[in-house]
Parts: sequence; C-alpha cells; structure tokens
Amino acid sequence: MIQELVMAAAGAAAAVAVYAGAAARVVKQYERGVVFRFGRLRDDIRSPGFTMIVPLVDRLHKVNMQIVTMPVPAQEGITRDNVTVRVDAVVYFKVVDAADALVRVEDYKFAVSQMAQTSLRSIIGKSDLDDLLSNREKLNQGLELMLDSPAMGWGVAIDRVEIKDVSLPETMKRSMARQAEADRERRARVINADAELQASKKLSEAAGVMSDQPAALQLRLLQTVMAVSAEKNSTLVLPIPVELLRFLERATPGAEQVPSSAASPVPPPPLSEAYLKGRAAAEEAIEDLTGSSVEPTHREPDH
Repeated sequence: MIQELVMAAAGAAAAVAVYAGAAARVVKQYERGVVFRFGRLRDDIRSPGFTMIVPLVDRLHKVNMQIVTMPVPAQEGITRDNVTVRVDAVVYFKVVDAADALVRVEDYKFAVSQMAQTSLRSIIGKSDLDDLLSNREKLNQGLELMLDSPAMGWGVAIDRVEIKDVSLPETMKRSMARQAEADRERRARVINADAELQASKKLSEAAGVMSDQPAALQLRLLQTVMAVSAEKNSTLVLPIPVELLRFLERATPGAEQVPSSAASPVPPPPLSEAYLKGRAAAEEAIEDLTGSSVEPTHREPDH
C-alpha cells in the first residue's frame, strides 16, 4: 500500500514537473509576450520575467521591442529636374504595440521595408537634385512622415529616416565640376576687380595728397630706393618721374622760362674766304669750257 502511494506521488510529481516545464516561459527585458488561447488574442500582454501559460491551450509569441535598423536598397529614379539618380537610405523603427504588430500585419519588418522603398522613390520624383544634395534634413522629415502614417496602424513607430548616399551619373559629375570651377573663377574675378577698385581709390587719394605736397613724391621715391637697395642688388634701376624734374625746375632760383615763340632766330654762320675763292675758280673753269653763257648787251652798227 505504501509502495503504491509512493509510486503515485512520484508519478504526480513527475506530471507536475512536466506540466510546469511545458507551461513555464521566460520573457526577456527587451521583449513582450503575446498569448493566443485557442487562436484568440488574450488581452494581457506578458511583461518581462517568468510567466506561465496553459500547455496545449495557450501559445506565447515574443515580440522584440528594440529599435530595428533596416537599410533600404538603393532606388533609381528621375528627379523633378530630369536627372537620373540612385538613392539609398536607412530606417530606424521599433514596435510600440506588440499585439498590433502580430495581428494587423503578417510581417511588419517586410511591410516597413517595402513601404520605405516606395516612399523613397516618391521622394526622388518630387525633389530637385539640389535638394537631394544639400537639403537632406527636409527630405528626411518628409520621408519619415510618409512612413509613419501607415506604420502607426501596424503597431510600429518610425524613429528616424536618413538618406545615406546619392549616386550621380559620370556625365552629371563632370558637368557639376565644370559649373563649380566656373563659379570659383567668377568669384575670383569679382574679388580681383573689387581689389583693383579699392586700390585705385587709395591711389587716387594718394595722388591728391602728393599734388598738394610735391615733396611727398620725392620722399616716396627715396623710400623706394632704400627698399630696393636693402636687397643688395648689383644693378639698381631708378625711375625718375617727370613730375620730379618739374618740381626741381620750379624749385631752382632765378630760372626763367622763355617762350619759344619769342626767341630770336639764330643767324647762319658766315662763309669762309677760302670757300668763296674756290667757288669763283670753279665757275671760271666751267665758263672757259662751255663758253660764255651771257650774250653781249651792246652791238656795234655795220658801216
């Protein structure tokens, strides 16, 4: 009798152990447990820790509540300004309602991935190339709103959406490089022109000061000579401006300027006596050879 009781107790203990092993569940800190009893959803969501279910009756599904990082495959599209680009992104989302994530959608991860690809192509078609390259914050916010609206019905919240890279065709890259080079050259020319304008204004002011004080030009020339001679050059080129010569001419005492119109003509130098004798001898020799070239003015009458 006692032996039968002991065996019955051992059998009961074994049955309890098997039941406890089949009913015991452990839910981790980052998970939530959703229980289905005979296929019907139980209202109580099992919190992290040890929990029990009814074997063969209840079925426990664990849902990860951590933030999921999902890369979006590169999508090729045409922007609003007719440029073909390839854009890839990354989506950060998490489950906020474990029951809805299991009941309302078959695979919430696949659903979010497909929705992200569709929204990314839509964003590409609505944006310009400049917005994709320089105004990504605004596009990220718009893409997040497009994903968050349907995802809330699936028990999923979109935490963040980021556009990672924008791939451009090689021809477009070369065109943008030429455009950037032309823009830099334009800015350089504008800066040089502005510098020339400022320098011309300063030179004009300096010329005005030097015109009031002519000695300033001479002092400036001496400073230039000192600056050049300090380099120990073997050859010194010293330009002398005309203004300095005029200044020195005016500064010379007793200098009188005689106008060219009032100056008396200079008489030619007198001819020498030897020159006159030689000229007379040459004329006589020519007359002997050719005869007299002058006819007599008086003729005697015939008898």
